[in-house]
Amino acid sequence: MQTILIHPAAPSKPPEGAPCNGCGVCCLAQPCPVGMLLSRRRHGACGALRWEAAQAVYRCGAITAPRAAVVVALPPWLRWLAPVPAALLKRLARRWVAAGQGCDSDLQPLSPPPATTTIHS
Repeated sequence: MQTILIHPAAPSKPPEGAPCNGCGVCCLAQPCPVGMLLSRRRHGACGALRWEAAQAVYRCGAITAPRAAVVVALPPWLRWLAPVPAALLKRLARRWVAAGQGCDSDLQPLSPPPATTTIHS
């Protein structure tokens, strides 16, 4: 069992194989290989994941904001190099994250149990 924090306005997770709807469940649970490079982590939410408030969906920053994703991933003294890997990321990210291939997450999110209040008298 893993706890992930999902924006309350995010769409419900689609069935496996259905088109991605931006629910964010897969990326909030664990980064993909590209996300591992950008986040510098193998567990937990992907650091490249972005909440798009206007559409109320999550989007991959490697696709929607490759330069910003690269800048955050690089150490400060190498950030001047960001335009080069960002250009490559912009060209390849959709394929690397299998964008357009449908939901590949078999995770089943559960709502938290209702909060209870205990009153002692």
